[in-house]
Amino acid sequence: MHAALETASEGGAAEASARHEVVRTQVITLRDGELETNLDRTVSGLGVRVIAGGAPGFAGTVEPGTQGGHDAALAALAGAQLAGLARSGRFEFVGEPGHGEVTYRSSFEIDPTEVALEEKVALLQAMSRRLLDSPGVTHVSTRLMAVSERKAYLDTSGTLAHQHRVRIHPSFEIVSVADDGDFESMRTCAPPVGRGWEYLLGTGWDWDHELETMPALLAQKLASPSVDPGRYDLVIDPTNLWLTIHESIGHATELDRALGYEAAYAGTSFATPDRLNTLRYGSPIMQVTGDRTVEHGLATTAIDDEGVATQQFDLVRDGVLVGYQLDRSVAAIAGQARSNGCAYADSPLSIPIQRMANVSLQPVQGGPSTEELISGVDRGIFIEGDKSWSIDMQRYNFQFTGQRFFEIRNGKLAGQLRDVAYQATTTDFWGAMEAVGGPDTYLLCGAFNCGKAQPGQIAAVSHGAPTSLFRGVNVLNARGESGR
Repeated sequence: MHAALETASEGGAAEASARHEVVRTQVITLRDGELETNLDRTVSGLGVRVIAGGAPGFAGTVEPGTQGGHDAALAALAGAQLAGLARSGRFEFVGEPGHGEVTYRSSFEIDPTEVALEEKVALLQAMSRRLLDSPGVTHVSTRLMAVSERKAYLDTSGTLAHQHRVRIHPSFEIVSVADDGDFESMRTCAPPVGRGWEYLLGTGWDWDHELETMPALLAQKLASPSVDPGRYDLVIDPTNLWLTIHESIGHATELDRALGYEAAYAGTSFATPDRLNTLRYGSPIMQVTGDRTVEHGLATTAIDDEGVATQQFDLVRDGVLVGYQLDRSVAAIAGQARSNGCAYADSPLSIPIQRMANVSLQPVQGGPSTEELISGVDRGIFIEGDKSWSIDMQRYNFQFTGQRFFEIRNGKLAGQLRDVAYQATTTDFWGAMEAVGGPDTYLLCGAFNCGKAQPGQIAAVSHGAPTSLFRGVNVLNARGESGR
């Protein structure tokens, strides 16, 4: 890395940074308890970014050592020269002070990529067969994804960061097929987390409870009536609400998307900068933050891939849009003095781009429990788990389904429903939020596979939420909509 910065500085770069990364990804899948897929892939290399002549340049290499760093820096300088010729005017980047030497290790006990394959498969098989042996379960699909990301970052501002992040996502899906050919499926609600192998051993999630109760819940679901379309009050669990946050708030408050610079991959945003501090995003109880510091968050780190110290910041305050997610270039466009630490590259061979922080709806101190929220509903639906979704290219009109739907009658759960999908516009939906739960209802969920940019990059991100109550939301019958 030092050789790369020396070459870049000698070549006229105003600033330069180098990232050496080793990213190990493992995927294990089982079908009915039998091993189906075992992927173990490591990507290692060096990425060099320069700002020279008022333009950025980037190059990546898998060649280790001094020569590789030298060659990558020369290629990055050449890229900056071409970028400068292709655009009239200078590229602008807000500054960031050096942070000295930083060491960061995410909150995990056991790196799952270092656990023996035989041990991982044995545990997954035991859990799968426990489900398969349950009455009414026809098939079980099991998937485990684990990532260990080691990154060294060095820049000419004086930051040297050594960071090790680990994340894991176990998932079990069961299928039940009735004698008449009707079928239903149900997946575990356990979210992906910034934890280690200990997660599957019971730290952070009660696997025994979920595996024990899921077959009976699926049997009930298969025998349940299909929902009647109409307006319902919804009590939404964080295992479902996180995805609505991701699509309708997380992507919508990425400033490059709101400015129209990111459009080809999943569209732009209705939450444009001219509406900052005036757009009524939702009800006055709506408080949403971006946070790259929260423990166990999938997007949590100490220093981002532009050398910016990560932060927590407001996106929606009292229901009003008050902020955006920024990297250094988009912060300059917005006239901000500093980035809020949202630059990330998914490999050493990828250029850092503005990526999503852990975007979360905040609970209310002393707020109601899930049971108390349900007790305030006469006719409604309680929703758990995520499934399919759809949203337009402005992050405005959307439709979401889920894993489990429980009818609410007179303040009590009254059995399951099938085929529920809720539909709204972003501002109508969040404007219909009447109550959010207390901290005891809050859960950090998320995804490994948020895509963006061309060439495409993948990032992991978490979204926290409390259980929340929404009044009068339009509910569709997903079976009727699909024609199934």
